[in-house]
Amino acid sequence: MDFSTLTWIGLLQVIWINIILSGDNAVVIALACRGLPERQRLVGMVLGAGVAIALRVVFTLFVAALLDMPFLRLAGGLLLFWIAVKLVTDEGDGEGHVQASDKLFHAVRTVAIADAVMSLDNVLAIAAVARDSKTMLVIGLVISIPLIVAGASLIMKMLERLPILVWAGAGLLGWLAGDMMLNDPFVRGQIGGEAVHRLELPAEVVGAVIVIALAYGIRRMRAAAAA
Repeated sequence: MDFSTLTWIGLLQVIWINIILSGDNAVVIALACRGLPERQRLVGMVLGAGVAIALRVVFTLFVAALLDMPFLRLAGGLLLFWIAVKLVTDEGDGEGHVQASDKLFHAVRTVAIADAVMSLDNVLAIAAVARDSKTMLVIGLVISIPLIVAGASLIMKMLERLPILVWAGAGLLGWLAGDMMLNDPFVRGQIGGEAVHRLELPAEVVGAVIVIALAYGIRRMRAAAAA
């Protein structure tokens, strides 16, 4: 395949932008896969990154227009809240009764749902760089898979050494959920673009606090019930 210099530059741009936009994806992959047996972690991370890339390709090629649909971001934000709380509160729950293959499936499923939500906001930047070259888009995203896996591996090692970062990761997802819900077309239409811009930081902070508070409350209740 004979790529021009311009095409190579575009390909590098797709790879670079995808790496920048995949920080939250790497966090989700690391959080979801940290409970897997050691031998399955790499498999889980590779599958999770593959799901993230596949969803990004689909969204970029076919459904970027959905970003303008009212209530889509609101629903996505609520789903992201649920995933964030679940990633913290499910830690260690019933692991002795769950088959390794089931745990792998659950981890990849969690990554798939979270990435489906988070990829919505990322597709416009990637599509803008790829323009009309679907081949360049797909190649660039596929090349990004090992880089996302590397990022998830690094984050997972940090989670093992500093468990408090699990809570920080959940808070990050709540932060993203708050921003996503505020930027829903319905909300923007109700309060106006200027108000949305002014309220972005408070909404993100509130989203992070809600996740941390809910997860903490659930874990306290479970601990009290088990005592």
